[in-house]
Amino acid sequence: MNNSKKTSYRGNSFIYLIVLTITIIVTFFVLASIISSIKNDIFVGKQINQNVKAAPLELLVSSMGVQNAYFSQNFSKDEGILSFERILLKSVLQINFWETKSLFGAEIPGLSLYNTKILIPGVGTDNSNLPFESSPPVEDLLLEREIAQKELEKLNEFQKSNKPKKPLVNNLENKRVLIYHSHSYESFLPLLGLTNDPDRNKAVDAKTNITLVGEMLAQELEEQGIGSIVDKTNIGHELNKKGWKTAKAYEVSRSIVQTTISNNKDIEYLIDIHRDSARKKTTTAVINNKPYARVYFVVGMASKNYEKSFTLAKEIHSKLELDYPGISRGIFEKGLDDGNGHYNQDLSQNSILIEIGGVDNNMEEIKNTVDALAKVLGNYILSIENGLE
Repeated sequence: MNNSKKTSYRGNSFIYLIVLTITIIVTFFVLASIISSIKNDIFVGKQINQNVKAAPLELLVSSMGVQNAYFSQNFSKDEGILSFERILLKSVLQINFWETKSLFGAEIPGLSLYNTKILIPGVGTDNSNLPFESSPPVEDLLLEREIAQKELEKLNEFQKSNKPKKPLVNNLENKRVLIYHSHSYESFLPLLGLTNDPDRNKAVDAKTNITLVGEMLAQELEEQGIGSIVDKTNIGHELNKKGWKTAKAYEVSRSIVQTTISNNKDIEYLIDIHRDSARKKTTTAVINNKPYARVYFVVGMASKNYEKSFTLAKEIHSKLELDYPGISRGIFEKGLDDGNGHYNQDLSQNSILIEIGGVDNNMEEIKNTVDALAKVLGNYILSIENGLE
């Protein structure tokens, strides 16, 4: 055998070894993904449906492009048609071939946060202060503490305020808005008497929590004649009963929402209210000399109603910013690789997830924001009903 043939043989062997290694690695990841899915009891129709929705558009275009080059002509020369391996990595394993961080996002704490996309930024919003959710142990969610006296007095002032009632333009018995809390245990340190506590993970409670905000918002909406239901299901207790971790909170709330909708045919709007885990500097704004807990909106990328939810979020964000500049941190998109992906937004074309404040916001800041949000939401809902939008 001459030298050229030996060189060719060695070259082919080296290429074969590389291909074999890549194939083994890909196969390993696929098997690991399948085993993990089965272990967590999610490799069923629902999960398959979610994975199909999360599959890249290029998958469809590439498949069609094999038969008709017309469909693939708009791909950039750099990207070209996706190979089967790239499609597999992106669709099944949630790995984007062109984004190195996607290889490690699920393994390195905090890195998956950067899968969140800023759809519309608010004042000061950038990749350095993206919102995130904490995941405290379920046992921490079962604590029941009384609201701090100072904050309770502010809450009572709000609930007993003697503001003149507006003429009712709707029958309050027609409940058009469902306010619920997928993370009902989320609380605020000042409400628990823990102002300035450096441990943000203490801002959880089974009794004094975000459901107070839902009640306040419903009260304000009903003053505008908009019938509302507030669901105060203790999600922490439900998770504990099922032996589930906080990652399954949206599965619990989904069942609650579906049941409530089936029993109340007038419901048109679904509002899931949360609070963020960020600290006071990020979550507070002073507008016209009044302190506000800043808000932001999350749109589920995997929801079939993605465009409708995004449009609703844009409307509320824009109207809030018009009247209260700086109150919104913006609109964010989260997919299956960085959250629930749906956030129950597929259950209604008028579904919205709103984060109000963070762990350090107090009742005064929350109250001011609820006033602002209720005004904007109420005007929007009534304008839709009157055909003004």
